[in-house]
Amino acid sequence: MATYKEVNGTAVQNYAGTYPGAVEGELWYNSTATTFQFQYGATAAAWATGGSLNTARQYLGSAGIQTAALAFGGSVPAKTAITESYNGTNWTEVNDLNTARTQLGGTAATNTAALAFGGYDPSPALTGATENWNGTNWTEVNDLTTARSYMGTAGTNTAALGFGGYGPGRTAITELWNGTNWTEVNDLNVARNSLAGAGTQTSALAIGGDTGGPNIYTLTESWNGTNWTAVTAMNSGRYRLGGAGSDNTSALGFGGYGPGVPLALTETWNGSSWTETADLATGRQSLGSAGTNTAALAFGGNGLSAATEEFSTTTAVGAWSTGGDLNTGRNGLAGVGTQTAALAFGGYAPSYTAITESYDGTTWTEVNDMNTAKVTMGEAGIQTAALGFGGNTAADVNSALTETWNGTNWTEVNDLNTGRRKIAGAGTNTAALAFGSGTPPPRQQTESWNGTNWTNVNNMNTGRQSLAGCGTNTAALAFGGSPSGAVTELWNGTNWTEVNDLNTAMSELAGIGTQTAALAFLSANTETWNGTNWTATTVLNTPRGDLAGSGTNTVGLAFGGQPSGALTEEWNDPGTITKTITTS
Repeated sequence: MATYKEVNGTAVQNYAGTYPGAVEGELWYNSTATTFQFQYGATAAAWATGGSLNTARQYLGSAGIQTAALAFGGSVPAKTAITESYNGTNWTEVNDLNTARTQLGGTAATNTAALAFGGYDPSPALTGATENWNGTNWTEVNDLTTARSYMGTAGTNTAALGFGGYGPGRTAITELWNGTNWTEVNDLNVARNSLAGAGTQTSALAIGGDTGGPNIYTLTESWNGTNWTAVTAMNSGRYRLGGAGSDNTSALGFGGYGPGVPLALTETWNGSSWTETADLATGRQSLGSAGTNTAALAFGGNGLSAATEEFSTTTAVGAWSTGGDLNTGRNGLAGVGTQTAALAFGGYAPSYTAITESYDGTTWTEVNDMNTAKVTMGEAGIQTAALGFGGNTAADVNSALTETWNGTNWTEVNDLNTGRRKIAGAGTNTAALAFGSGTPPPRQQTESWNGTNWTNVNNMNTGRQSLAGCGTNTAALAFGGSPSGAVTELWNGTNWTEVNDLNTAMSELAGIGTQTAALAFLSANTETWNGTNWTATTVLNTPRGDLAGSGTNTVGLAFGGQPSGALTEEWNDPGTITKTITTS
């Protein structure tokens, strides 16, 4: 029998613990645990930003797969005939529909052969008009038997299914397309419109929709080629949602409206039940959709959007792994530095403390204390040159004290202009920014540090406390906090500007990185920032709040917090997962 070395070109390495030099799939022997182990890249379901439509619109028709999709018709806000083709990266405008319309249906296996049918034409009037796309032009073919809009759809341009819709009034009608004609077949069990569809002409799913008034359906029905059967309902009722899937055993439902707001919720169907998975970055309704339950596309919708998002179940994601514990467990502490060279200072343990610890990537070592014990202070700098400012002292005083760290000792320097706690910071120990406050009411005040003095500068737009910050004193990011815990603002050295919110409101969170590439983490939420949007990603292994962090959005550190205040976790994106081989 061939040896492991003969097959793989390398011998099994012997290492005490996790082998840092292992490549993906390489086997090693963990002499500490006395087990064989290997690593592989961490993946998860996630939505990512794709190329934007050239024409923003809603109520559009859509068809195809993630890398070869078609968007046609819709409202801009007037009814349009515009057609665009997606190649997995960009949308390109191609030849228009013959009839401009909105709220229409569409089916296709690719962007070179599609079917568009139904909707409202410019009259306005319901239409049964059907057009066939050959990759270059649309050609009018035979109409639906019953003119209607807001249908669910499934199938291809030669074997399509249209079901439900508005015609006028909510309808249960189902029609089959054989490549030439539409034929009415057995109805849905429940009449509804604004539903989503997935699958093929002989194996389809009808998802969500509404029956008028306040009734927003979670109802799901499965089609076997002859009849519709009610199956397990969605977890969240909605209409005007997107759908994708290859058949009635594997589908995705995403976005939609209800109750009262556009939704980002995404659910995946395994043939028997719905499970919530990664949300869209932006809640939206009346959108276009294409693809399968493992590789889907969402585009347009919601107030004439041009945004496109791509869904994958195998997106490379970050992963949290266990690091060395702090010597003194605590919460409300501050942190600066990198994953392998961090500094933790201050906090509550269980009384106010001035303790400072230094991390070398493996172990925390206690070094010289701060001059004043404080909690919930702001921080800036690196392991060998840090700044701690504001916070709350043991006398329950909103502190203005500022201390600078030179790698050996802390030295008191000039105070903030306004004493405050639950403050955030960004920058270095010679050029820092302090913002937010827990002094009632939450303050918008911002101060800039030039290495000697603090100067009041322009306020934040939204005052808050217990927020996080990162970046520099001329390019900072402020996010989370209480109240208004999802708000994100950018600082350009002069003014704050509100940008896209966190997906989940967080307070007493930690944040690391830069203005264009940040990480926010708290309890069961971790989100990564790409300079435009926040995306939910892998959560901490041990949920906790009021913690600190250091590093970047790809190589970071989380430490302290409550409960379990001594824990340290290391963040790597893309991350790896270590598996143990069992022989029993």
